[in-house]
Amino acid sequence: MDRVLNFLASPAMKIVLLAAGILFPLVASSEYQIYVMALAFIWAIAVYGLNIITGYCGQLNLAHGGFFAIGAYAVGLLTVDYGWAFWPAFIAAGVIGAVLGFLVGIVSLRLKEHYFAIFTLCVGFIIYLLIEKWEELTHGTLGVISIAPPEGFGLVDFTETIPFYYLVLFFLVLAIWLISRISRSLVGRTFLAIRISDDLAQSLGINLMRNKVLAFVLSTTYAGLAGALLAGVVRFIGPDLAEITHTFDVITYLLVGGIGTLMGPLVGTLLITWITQAVQSFEEYRMIVFGPLLVVLVIFMPRGIVGTFLTWRGRRLASKAPAKQSASRVENKNSEEAGTHG
Repeated sequence: MDRVLNFLASPAMKIVLLAAGILFPLVASSEYQIYVMALAFIWAIAVYGLNIITGYCGQLNLAHGGFFAIGAYAVGLLTVDYGWAFWPAFIAAGVIGAVLGFLVGIVSLRLKEHYFAIFTLCVGFIIYLLIEKWEELTHGTLGVISIAPPEGFGLVDFTETIPFYYLVLFFLVLAIWLISRISRSLVGRTFLAIRISDDLAQSLGINLMRNKVLAFVLSTTYAGLAGALLAGVVRFIGPDLAEITHTFDVITYLLVGGIGTLMGPLVGTLLITWITQAVQSFEEYRMIVFGPLLVVLVIFMPRGIVGTFLTWRGRRLASKAPAKQSASRVENKNSEEAGTHG
């Protein structure tokens, strides 16, 4: 059992997951499954963005879905109305997400806890209204159609499902790698100190506003780039993409997987996505399934699947540590006695 636990928490497990992602198109029963997995990877990138500001920094951003929609609309409008190619528009989507995140962050992050959450909820609703009502810019309720797909290179054509799947997988791996580096850096430890207590972090000399804004900007950049990828694959977007329900979907993925963990966003997104596919024929009753599931999860696994596993493993290792220390003392004592008698 201990070997299994150590393997699940080891870097080797991440290599196994990467290999599974690479091999998935070879074992998938249909191209539709590959398409669904690619969409799940896109949403996972957005969930990782929310994990930065909420999981690591402790600030609940309820406008995250709005920034996701901003990234999608940036690509849609730049490619359709202004004739940009996808990749320049993709970079612009990330920049726009970062700039707007900075502007919203320097205002909203002066508030704390539920006041911050309420403020960002209003921001998300404003984003939705602007997208729906500003017809001259966003095309209003008609949406944006015929969005340019990512340009391929050589024989690679990203308009095909499998090449696009590997493109999204690449960005997902890059996103996870970047967050793993951040979480182990001084910046990541600063975020965690802020999550624990603003007063404690401030007493350590941490600039609260600067670090909170940095976390917020990283979060909205992730959301914007994820939305840009979605626009590149579906090639049609509408105002419904900015609805608050998408933010709550992202929060659900994060809570199920494990808030503040490295692999939690991926686990939660994939699990909920495939459960949704399994009950697709009962779409009207979807919340009847997910409602009790979330209630049970919050009660018995408040840290999510990955968070609960890591907590349980930590307690198991801690409980075995005194026994090992006791056995080591006995062995040392026997050795000393043997040396004395010798």
